[in-house]
Amino acid sequence: MNVYENIVIINAALADEEADVAITKIKDFIASNGGEILKVDIWGRRKLACDINKQKKGLYVLLLYKIPSGSIKKLEEFYKILDYIVKYMIIKLNAKQISDIEKVESMPEIAEQKSKG
Repeated sequence: MNVYENIVIINAALADEEADVAITKIKDFIASNGGEILKVDIWGRRKLACDINKQKKGLYVLLLYKIPSGSIKKLEEFYKILDYIVKYMIIKLNAKQISDIEKVESMPEIAEQKSKG
C-alpha cells in the first residue's frame, strides 16, 4: 500500500456537527476501500486565497493514510459527488517524505507545541 497526504477543503457554512459527519464519511470511505487512516488534522476555518465556487472560506482538513493505489480513483470520484467538498488535493508520498514526517512527529518540541496549540 502507498502512503498519501490529502488536503480537503470543506464548505465553511457547515455546522461543526455536520463537518464532523463529513470527515467521518471520508474516513469510513478510505477504510472501506482497504485503507488505513494514519492521521487526521483539522486546521479549522480559513480564508481561501481566491473564491472557489463563490466560497470565501473553507474548513481545511489534512488526512494522512495508507491505501491501495487502485482506490485513489474511487476516492476522487467520491469527492466529486459530495456537495460540501469545495476542493481537494491528493499527493502520493515517497519514502523520504514519509521518514521526514515520522521524524517531525517524534520530536518532543513539536509535540509540545501541538498540545499547547
